[in-house]
Amino acid sequence: VQLQASGGGLVQAGGSLRLSCAASGRTGSSYDIAWFRQAPGKGREFVAAISWSTGNVVYADSGKGRFTISRDNAKNTVYLQMNSLKPEDAAIYYCAASARLGVHHWQYDYWGQGTQVTVSS
Repeated sequence: VQLQASGGGLVQAGGSLRLSCAASGRTGSSYDIAWFRQAPGKGREFVAAISWSTGNVVYADSGKGRFTISRDNAKNTVYLQMNSLKPEDAAIYYCAASARLGVHHWQYDYWGQGTQVTVSS
């Protein structure tokens, strides 16, 4: 599975961004997709995940009510809509694929290259 993350950028606090994760290779309902983020000097943090087959979603508390993960099966793409962004949301955001939905980075076998999100206060 190859993953290509995109959509990051610079946004003011309170603004919105939509990240995309395009999957290729062995895709379809075989894998579940998650977003993680990593800020400078910090570990990789779970953000949200979605089951490709069932659509079940899981969110970290930090994004509940502000972030929405969704999928477009026809485009093999998962999206992360981020609203009401805060300076503490700034990080490199990675998408990852796993055969089983989880919240731990070690559960994910395939990773995209990351996309930078910067939030100005």
